[in-house]
Amino acid sequence: MYKECQIRIPSGCAIAAVISRKGEKMPGNLIKEAMVPMHERSNGLGGGFAGYGIYPEYRDFYAFHLFYIDRSIRKDCETFLKEHFEIIKAEVIPTRKIPSITNEPEIWRYFLSPLTFMLKSLQLDEKEFVARAVMHINTGMNGAYVFSSGKNMGTFKAVGYPEDVGDFYRLEEYEGYAWTAHGRYPTNTPGWWGGAHPFTLLDYSVVHNGEISSYDANRRFIEMFGYKCTLMTDTEVITYILDHLLRVQGLTLREAASVIAAPFWSTIEREKDISLREKYTYLRMLFPSLLITGPFSIILGFTGGLMALNDRLKLRSMVIGEKDDRVFIASEEAAIRKMEPDVRNVRAPEGGEPVIIKVENGAY
Repeated sequence: MYKECQIRIPSGCAIAAVISRKGEKMPGNLIKEAMVPMHERSNGLGGGFAGYGIYPEYRDFYAFHLFYIDRSIRKDCETFLKEHFEIIKAEVIPTRKIPSITNEPEIWRYFLSPLTFMLKSLQLDEKEFVARAVMHINTGMNGAYVFSSGKNMGTFKAVGYPEDVGDFYRLEEYEGYAWTAHGRYPTNTPGWWGGAHPFTLLDYSVVHNGEISSYDANRRFIEMFGYKCTLMTDTEVITYILDHLLRVQGLTLREAASVIAAPFWSTIEREKDISLREKYTYLRMLFPSLLITGPFSIILGFTGGLMALNDRLKLRSMVIGEKDDRVFIASEEAAIRKMEPDVRNVRAPEGGEPVIIKVENGAY
């Protein structure tokens, strides 16, 4: 018989999320507890969370979370930040010692505002300026990694089981209107702090269960537009693809979903709505290199909402439930019931079907 540690879990990795449609705040320990029933989906090589609405007092500033793997690089990185941003506040992110989490880097956060004269001199809008700054640090400063860069949101991740990562970052001290979570079971890439999920750029965050067989084609295409994949895992490219489609190209969430999980050509041919048939055809022909193949289920977090999406063949599990104004998403129903025992309307989305939940009337 195989020992338990020798058994590979082909559908490993756990994802979960919760959002309040009314924008009501929920403590971070709620999403942390959701990961406990899915403990066996992880192997301790990565866990993480993203919370939205957690920095209301700094809501107008970009919150950069940084790992300094090489502690000597912090001075150079902060010099770069001072040259491009007004630093409103800089501090070490509070953590607590957890025996199972070791070799932690220095973990800092900065609340930043782009310098107006830099925006004018470079002729860039604010978000493009910030995205380029993130790429500059992550590719040009060896040992410094920006792992979160949005407004009024933040990512917290580490090498460890997700429930331990939540304790490490004192997640119970944060409140947000939406949370996502991930427990990692890496199969083809290393387990390290920067490679844990969520992956973020600006306010977009992605947690992912699966493997991207189209990674090389996706990466080569997206890097033509200034993105650089440096974090040694295939999931990073999904975040950059979605940023490119949503922010740069201006696609809607449903249109972006129909690019990365595009309908089969045979499905498009059977579409009775001529306008939809033409749209799907146009998007498939315009962005062929951004079709993501392989088994996946992802949750995209963004300011004011979440989107859940399976691959076209639904090769990874995902269930969704509701209770009052809250919507729950997870790899397993047990995780949802940990957050809300009396959950209603539990269902599994169809393959390639985007499920989009937004906070009502900008309540966030």
